[in-house]
Amino acid sequence: MRFTKYGHSCVRIEREGAVLVIDPGEFSGREPLDGADAVLVTHEHPDHVDVEAVAEACERNPSLRVYAHSGTASTLDRLGPAVTTVESGDSFDAAGFEVSAWGGLHAVNHPDIPRVPNLGYLVEGEIYHPGDSFDPPLGVEVDTLFVPVSAPWLKLAEAIEFARAVRPRRAYALHDGILNERGLKIVNTHLARLSGTEYAWLQPGTTIN
Repeated sequence: MRFTKYGHSCVRIEREGAVLVIDPGEFSGREPLDGADAVLVTHEHPDHVDVEAVAEACERNPSLRVYAHSGTASTLDRLGPAVTTVESGDSFDAAGFEVSAWGGLHAVNHPDIPRVPNLGYLVEGEIYHPGDSFDPPLGVEVDTLFVPVSAPWLKLAEAIEFARAVRPRRAYALHDGILNERGLKIVNTHLARLSGTEYAWLQPGTTIN
């Protein structure tokens, strides 16, 4: 199994010709969806799902399946029967990958902004993508954790504590598309020093086995 970290929050996972893509949003372009067999959508925000791009991928591959929370599915109406709804606590097969869903709500942006559904996804019991939340997969030993590092809804101390709570073997930056070089340097320095695990920021397009 190998994964490629694309821009912002998009991760592409491949194994024996099967391709699973998580959160192909507007910041990540069309490339992650090339040859995709399944897509996991954590929540409805456009930086996590580019509906037009996913619709085009479904046209190219009618067998492509998209998995999302029932509260997110209305955003994906144009995808029709390609969408399968899942809930927190569900385990399911997506393109041959074992996936379990965690959490349930987007982190708080502001008390006046309603929270939307958000699912974190654990793939093959090894790779955890939390979407826009710090909900951990409870009771699971995670090998690879993606840690959101910059957003209106977080502060860096929360990202550090999330990594410490999950205690993965390694962690990589997620939700990094709104950082400039100066901000990224600060974030990376603190997470590398304080997260309690092997942490790194990946250049978009980097592939890890």
